[in-house]
Amino acid sequence: MTVYYRALAQTDRFRPAHARMIAGGWTWFDRLEMRKRGGAARIIDIGDAPAEVVERIAAPRAEVAGLATDRPRLMGILNVTPDSFSDGGLFCDPAAAQAQAGALIKQGADILDIGGESTRPGADFVPPEQEIERTAPVIAALARGGSVPVSIDTRKAAVARAALDAGAGILNDVSALTFDPEMAGVAAASGAPICLMHAQGDPKTMQANPTYDDVLLDVYDFLAERIAAAEAAGIARERVIVDPGIGFGKTAAHNLALISGLSLFHSLGCPILFGASRKRFIGTIGQAPDARARLPGSVAVALSALAQGVQIIRVHDMAETRQAVALAMAISEG
Repeated sequence: MTVYYRALAQTDRFRPAHARMIAGGWTWFDRLEMRKRGGAARIIDIGDAPAEVVERIAAPRAEVAGLATDRPRLMGILNVTPDSFSDGGLFCDPAAAQAQAGALIKQGADILDIGGESTRPGADFVPPEQEIERTAPVIAALARGGSVPVSIDTRKAAVARAALDAGAGILNDVSALTFDPEMAGVAAASGAPICLMHAQGDPKTMQANPTYDDVLLDVYDFLAERIAAAEAAGIARERVIVDPGIGFGKTAAHNLALISGLSLFHSLGCPILFGASRKRFIGTIGQAPDARARLPGSVAVALSALAQGVQIIRVHDMAETRQAVALAMAISEG
């Protein structure tokens, strides 16, 4: 039976001598939660955990498209779609997309994530040709500027290939290589980092009735299996980023369980991407039906992820999140 180890992330500047940093970053741990399926969790000292587990959690992560992961990185969202849940239609025009990209970079984005197909609950499939038409010209223009790495948010090999040709440096696949059988080959041949995200079901139906035995452990096992599949396809683990997929086939309770247990995913040995910005559960809990009124809640969950050592936070509201992260890091560093 699998034993799961979750590092209990700390940020206090008074760190015990025997504690270890998480992923070479800004949080540390000297205790872990140990649990098995169906059993009670218990807290153990770092000295009682298997050495290989401790080393996998503590090992510094590889750079992502030239960016060191020893400090938080913010990924700016740029949807060139007519139907994304919070900004659909705002940036379909190439000039508007370029202006928004420039604004995000000026506000402190480390990465830009370009999407041409909405993956909101209930979203319809977009043909690859249309997705390429929406994304490739924007990526090409951004790549000519060259100020920050560009990520393509797609689950389709043809779109990924066109984006890479246009200058994208990161692949972000919400299906974790399960939607398009050619995607793994494209990723392997490219040498680019790839983010593998958990989702239960297709965007069209994923929120119909999501169920789990244990959402935190189920998502962990899925990502572990997808990392193994990526490695089998020729994608080095050092190039893999993992994303628990907040809001993708999950209820509000599932999302909260994942956020509270995010530090478990450090045991996979990969950088973690966290994307909860403006999502429905924030509006439900924070009483904000309008997605663009969910800034305070989005920042709150981003800071929770930051406190657990998550390396990449994907956001709509860049300036506000950058300011909050800067203050949180300054406080933790004393």
